[in-house]
This record gives sequence, C-alpha cells and structure tokens, in this order.
Amino acid sequence: MADIENPWHSRSIDVHRWSDHPEVAALCDRVWDGYLSELTGRSGPKPKTAFRHQLRVLILDLYVAWLADPELSIGVSMSSNYWDTSSRYNAIHISKKIIPIIRVLTKAGLLDMAKGSFSGPNSRGNRTTRIRASEELQGWFAEAQFQRDDVGRVEGEEIIILRSEEDGPLVEYEETDDTIRMRAELDRYNEVIASAFIDIPILEDPTLDGIPTDHHQKLTRRIFSRADWTCNGRFHGGWWQRINSDRRSRIFINDTPAVEVDFRSLHISLLSLQSGVELTGDPYELRQGLIGGAPERLQRNLVKRLLLTAINARKKDAAFRAFRDGFPTGHMGKTLTNEQLETLLLAFLEKTPHIEGLLFNDQGIRLMNLDSQLTERVHRHFSEQGIPVLSVHDSYVIDYTRVAELKDIMAEASEAVAGVALPTSNQFFGLDEQDDPSADYVRDYVIWRQTARSEGYLARLAEHERRTGTEVVPY
Repeated sequence: MADIENPWHSRSIDVHRWSDHPEVAALCDRVWDGYLSELTGRSGPKPKTAFRHQLRVLILDLYVAWLADPELSIGVSMSSNYWDTSSRYNAIHISKKIIPIIRVLTKAGLLDMAKGSFSGPNSRGNRTTRIRASEELQGWFAEAQFQRDDVGRVEGEEIIILRSEEDGPLVEYEETDDTIRMRAELDRYNEVIASAFIDIPILEDPTLDGIPTDHHQKLTRRIFSRADWTCNGRFHGGWWQRINSDRRSRIFINDTPAVEVDFRSLHISLLSLQSGVELTGDPYELRQGLIGGAPERLQRNLVKRLLLTAINARKKDAAFRAFRDGFPTGHMGKTLTNEQLETLLLAFLEKTPHIEGLLFNDQGIRLMNLDSQLTERVHRHFSEQGIPVLSVHDSYVIDYTRVAELKDIMAEASEAVAGVALPTSNQFFGLDEQDDPSADYVRDYVIWRQTARSEGYLARLAEHERRTGTEVVPY
C-alpha cells in the first residue's frame, strides 16, 4: 500500500456509478471471491443492496478516478452514521457495509488509504478518509476489457438538491408539487442535453485545461442552499460551466457553431430594480486612472469582481479578503490594498448610489435564486422543443441559428421574474438576428465560425451517433 502524499487532490465518492457490462461483473467477482466472500455470512439484517453490488459501485468509482488521474483520491466517510440507505441522495442504497469492504481491500493491498479526522503539519483541519486504487488494482484496471463508456449511472439519482450551506451537508426533504415539477422539468432538460452532441472541434482529446469535456460531464442538477427553497437554486453540472467565456465561444452544438448570450450586469440590475431604479448603461465602467497602471478593461473587471464579492459578503473586510483570495499570485487584483478597493467602491457608488445599503448584506444567495428562476424558464422553453441550450447561471449558449429567439425568451423570463425585460448582450451575431443572412459580413462570419474539425472530434461525433442511434445534422 502506497502513501497518499496529497489527500487534498481528491473528490467525494460518487455512489451512483453502475454498469452491467460482463467484464465489469467479472472484475468485481475476482475481487469479491479473492478477498471478501467471508462478509456474506455475517449476521445482521439483509441489506437493500447486495454487498457485491456495493463493491461494484466502489470499484467503478475508483476506476473512473484512476482514468482521470492515477493520483486522484476519493473521499469516503468511515462513519456508520453517514450511510443512510433511506436517503433520497443514495439511490442505490449504499450502506455502512461499504466500510468493512474498504477496510478489507486496504488490508489486502488493493487500496491506498489516508485516514481522516486528523490535524497535522500544513493540514487544513479534519477531513474524510481518502482512498484510491493501489498499484496492483490499477494494474487490473489496465488489463480490464471494458472502457469509460461502459460505466453509466444508476436510475433514480436525485437531481433536486437541498443543502444546509452552499457546499454543506445534504438535507432530506418532503416532496411538494414544486419539487415534483422541478425534477420533471430538469429530467426533460437532461434528456435533451444528453441526446445533443456538445463539443469543441479543435480539441483532439476531450479535455481542456485539465477539465474533461466529454459526454460524461453533462448531467445538470439544481442546488438550493441553507435548507431553504428561496436560497440559491442554480443549475450546476455541465462541463461548459467550468471553462471561461473565450473557451465557450468555441463550442459547437450538434456540429453547429454556438453563441453565448448573457444578462448584462444581472445582479446589479436586480438590486437596482429592488431600489426602484432601472439601470442604464454599464455600471462597471468608471472614470479611468482609479488604480494606477490598470488598463481600462482590467479596471472594469476589477470593479465587477469587487461588486459581485460585495453583494455576496456580510462584512466589508471579509469581502476585501475574498476579493484578493480570488486572484492567482502575480495578478494585480492580488495586491490591491483596502484603500485602493475603497477607492473603486466609492467611485462605483457615486455612479450607482441607490444600492449602497444592499452591499455587504448577504444578498447574493437571494439573487442566485432569482437568476435560477430565469434559467428555469429558458430551459423550459427550449426543452419543450427538444432544443439544447447550455446554461451558465446568467448566460446561455445556443446554436447560432436561434440567438434572436433566445434573447426574446430571456426578455420574457426577466419580465416575468423581475418585472422588466432586462438587457442582454452577445459578442457574436446570431444568424437569425440579421435581416439579410446573405450579406457579405454575415457570410464572412459564417466562414470564420466554421472551424476545422480535428480527427478526435470527428471520432467523438461518430461515436455519439452510434451511442445515441441518431444522426447529427448541422443547422
């Protein structure tokens, strides 16, 4: 058993992996028969999910982690109180019996382990136990006659999530008409997204800056916070949410160029409306020279980051610290003093004085709920037509033949939620926004957007058509 040198390079265990592939079953039988058969005869109530099936879930998640990065660990609780087989977040009913399975496999040398609940030099406090496939088990994975696409997800996985805090423990809840409706609508949205081919043509491999961009990274969940259905509620999951806007501009949907449309200054606009003022212009564009050496675009970005941080924070000092923490070493934002941040803040409030009392007042969690209501309406409209639209909280990516339609729906959604049609912006044209789609500048735009497809992209396109049984027809 090797040491896990960096237990923080990890993710939580995913208890919803599943596969009926015969080679998966064969590998799990090999592990079970060689090391775990004695567990079957132990006394106690019969589990909802057989021990062998619980082993399969564990092995599959270790396999997926190994494929992503052999050094990646998965965090797993070794407390019997954690494993609640009746939880809505445990669709396959993994029980506390997974704990002795992990212990036996660790003792047998099939798992590396770093035990949890400790504090040591350079530690960041207590944590759950980390495990990963040992060198021996990794060898078995390398020899296995199955692939990543043979690993799917169990049916019935919960996609409407309620947490105590943004990243806090999961909270059980009773079904209501609203939760049933939200789940049905999100199921339909996920079906549309799953059937669509969403990729970046220039990528030879489906990875961008270390972020997987394959079809396994498309499932969307809706997450509420503070055990309160009015807090947060944003949609999370698609890989396109984890890359920047420049990278997103290269996305093709069903082999068709896509355009991103965003609500301009959404949270500031919503706060202004709350104060009885309809925002005009760009609130982040202030007079130049407020920060020496900052070009116009950088200063605007710094102001925007500062204000969004101020909206989410409860106290000014905490907001200033969080602002600096959000930048990498060497970035100007990392070095700005409280006095410089005060200068930016005061200049912003000179231009937008009506929201002063709403800053540093924990408004972000409520505003996220409002923007999630906007996204819900956008999802609903396009899902009913079977049209994929990729949401990034307050912006949306759609194929470039439907940009005008998207902007119309965004206007309708904001009028329904906020009382007015909020302004939108997009960097690139949509073909349906042009009166004369044969005009030279539109033709040039189309040619520019028709990026050459890499061999890897074309292979993924062919595999998508085989897997889904549908032909991708560009718009």
